Amino acid sequence: MSAPPTGSIVTGDAVVLDVQIAQLPVRAVSALIDIVVMGLGLILGTLLWALTLSRLDPAFSAAVLIIFTALVIVGYPVIFETATRGRSLGKLAMGLRVVSDDGSPERFRQALFRGLASIVEIWSLTGSPAVITSLLSAKGKRLGDIFAGTMVISERGPKLSPPPPMPPQLAGWASSLQLSGLGPEQAEMARQFLSRAPSLQPWVREDMANRIAAEVAARISPPPPPGTPPQYLLAAVLAERHRRELARLRVTPVGPVPTAGHPGQAWPPAPMPAPMPPAPMPAPMPPAPAPQWQRPASARPAQPDPGGFTPPD
Repeated sequence: MSAPPTGSIVTGDAVVLDVQIAQLPVRAVSALIDIVVMGLGLILGTLLWALTLSRLDPAFSAAVLIIFTALVIVGYPVIFETATRGRSLGKLAMGLRVVSDDGSPERFRQALFRGLASIVEIWSLTGSPAVITSLLSAKGKRLGDIFAGTMVISERGPKLSPPPPMPPQLAGWASSLQLSGLGPEQAEMARQFLSRAPSLQPWVREDMANRIAAEVAARISPPPPPGTPPQYLLAAVLAERHRRELARLRVTPVGPVPTAGHPGQAWPPAPMPAPMPPAPMPAPMPPAPAPQWQRPASARPAQPDPGGFTPPD
């Protein structure tokens, strides 16, 4: 079974957000639910029109019926998506949401463009243009999404592991980072490594940490302080990246921000669920030789062979 398609959104702050693009069958079911709701509204409105206004002037009665039909077809998605920040009843049932191309919530102007485009591509042409453009677009966009600058994402994707805690001695350096060069592939690789590191063999963990830290350090600026352990580097970058994503989406995390333990620990501990009193600032780290991931390849010591053989110097 293939994994759901994913995409990246680059925000105005040059922060890359990883999102899961809504698949076409799920969007079709969502649209079918909305069409059923709008159909029921049209049927009830037509019955009320026939009982109350059909005996009045024919031109006035026809105008009222046309206005009511337009309000149901266009007003329903526009009002619901604007009020719920990108959700209609069908999208709410299927776990979908409409967002802007930069990851911000859908605005009224964008919802209006989508609603007006649906008259042609969904109601007039039975959804054929929407299906064709969704299959051709890398982000599954229909014509209304292209005109409005929006996309439909799924909020029911697999849950990722929580971000690592920020090492307190690297918090100041991380706040000044430029993360525009860090792609989602490198961030996902670092995240998976940190989640699996406690179960790896020490020599395997050290080799992977040095290699991944070197690749991440080449894509960010300024460079990390000399002597920074690779695990702390990766944890600081991912924690800062997650903090900027939350700030962009205007989400306030619950509870205190977890921090790593003292610099002598081999691995940052898991965040405590209960609030803890603020700990005193750790003493400055003493100068240490550059770790292996910051040394040239020729200066790194050979890794021990798993069978116990160590090559001579």
